[in-house]
Amino acid sequence: MTVISAQRDQKKTRIIMMILLAVLLISVSMFLVQRDDSKTIIVTFPNGTQIEAEVADTPEKLLFGLAFQDALPSNGGMIYIFESTGHHRVTTKAYRFPVDMIWVDESRHIVSVMENVQPCQEGTCPWHGSTSDDVRYLIQTEAGFIQRQALTVGGELKYTLHM
Repeated sequence: MTVISAQRDQKKTRIIMMILLAVLLISVSMFLVQRDDSKTIIVTFPNGTQIEAEVADTPEKLLFGLAFQDALPSNGGMIYIFESTGHHRVTTKAYRFPVDMIWVDESRHIVSVMENVQPCQEGTCPWHGSTSDDVRYLIQTEAGFIQRQALTVGGELKYTLHM
């Protein structure tokens, strides 16, 4: 009986160890796998043109924006969603390409535009802001987008959450 009892105990121990190892591997893999938590919004401009804009709604994304990215995808951009309406500023530090900036109020009307804002690589970089204190959103697109789409202050935008 003692040999059979010892074999059962060894078998139970091996099963418990395998279960613990499986749980450990699953836990580690959850931390190592990069999850793409980025959200996108489809922005429709007054002339019907649409872009797919990555949402900057975390402190890190609001601070860094498009920094360190090599380029924007075609018909792509970034939309900053600020916590409150007000005067907001951003920098293009560590950007690798120029951008157009479209400043938008809470009712989704364009309140200010900045074209061909150059990237800043070194030293003290300028902060760019709207001429309006009523900004809730900032949309950054590839340079030249504002001119190609003939965007003007007052134009109304539509947003659609892309899942």
